[in-house]
Amino acid sequence: MRGTRLSRLRTLTVRSLLTALLLLPLGLASAPGAAAAPRAAPVRVMPLGDSITGSPGCWRAVLWNRLLDAGHTDIDFVGTLREQGCALAHDGDNEGHGGELVTDAAARDLLPGRLAATRPDIVVMHFGTNDVWSSVSPDRILAAYTELVTQMRASNPDMRVLVAQLIPMNPGSCAACAQRVVDFNARIPAWAEATSTDRSPVTVVDQWTGFDTATDTYDGVHPNAAGDEKIAARWFPALSALLEEGVPGGDPGDPGDGDPVCTASLRVVAEWQGGHQAEVTVRNASPVPVSGWTVTVVPADGARLTQVWNGTLTTAADGTARVTDAGWNGTLAPGASTSFGLIATAPATSTAPAAAVGCTATATP
Repeated sequence: MRGTRLSRLRTLTVRSLLTALLLLPLGLASAPGAAAAPRAAPVRVMPLGDSITGSPGCWRAVLWNRLLDAGHTDIDFVGTLREQGCALAHDGDNEGHGGELVTDAAARDLLPGRLAATRPDIVVMHFGTNDVWSSVSPDRILAAYTELVTQMRASNPDMRVLVAQLIPMNPGSCAACAQRVVDFNARIPAWAEATSTDRSPVTVVDQWTGFDTATDTYDGVHPNAAGDEKIAARWFPALSALLEEGVPGGDPGDPGDGDPVCTASLRVVAEWQGGHQAEVTVRNASPVPVSGWTVTVVPADGARLTQVWNGTLTTAADGTARVTDAGWNGTLAPGASTSFGLIATAPATSTAPAAAVGCTATATP
């Protein structure tokens, strides 16, 4: 939905036509048959999150108009959800699902279908408020972040990700929520640094500092008009910098130069006091065959992998596990998948099983 942008582009087009007509008598018009320079596809930006992003999430409208005023007219906000009632005209497409937990989105593989439908170049993510409210541990939330970034890169290996340190939260029904947000936000920069790559950078945007739940929300959680202005003001420089830098060309979602790309997703099969069993599915997400794969598993809450089948396990001192293919299941055609199983032990104090998983593929020689 780019009505505002298109109306401005039409104005520019009319002005350009009038200028050309005025220059005709001076012999300055384009030579016959000269081809116009092709226009690059608009940069597709997905606002991703929960009700703070989508219900109605009017900071998106403020941000959209700031970008236009700064000259970033060739952009397209994308998402499977539509505009939900903001006074400012804007491109309202978004992926802000009210009430959704990021851990649930990761566990249920909700994002890949949304990415396939919208094919973003940049994801702007403020996600996790409902998890913090539900007392989900930072380890589990960050494991979900890692899974979502893995899915984003499977959709587009050049994905740019802006991830927010969450705005403060102080609902009347959750006295502990304010400190939980502080504790979770403190973990995000180190996670982002470990997750970021040269090809697909992850940038942290501080949405917490300077935001006051007493004056910038209407219920201790959701932003009011003043809060929308502050959120947009924090997103703007980071997003504007990415737009000025430019995103790699090609069709959005194109895996690129024929590089092998695999994804990994973990499903808990059974759990008991002190341990659990899980299955990890490895999928070739690229258009070329994969001849081998290695999955990195970082268990949450101090858990450790003790057994693996259909793969070969090595474990580092910090508990990070690497599982390589067993040989017979290493070769995957485009779109094909395989799986391996694991057993993990966990401290008695651990919460529900969770782990961050990532996949590295090698190409067929």
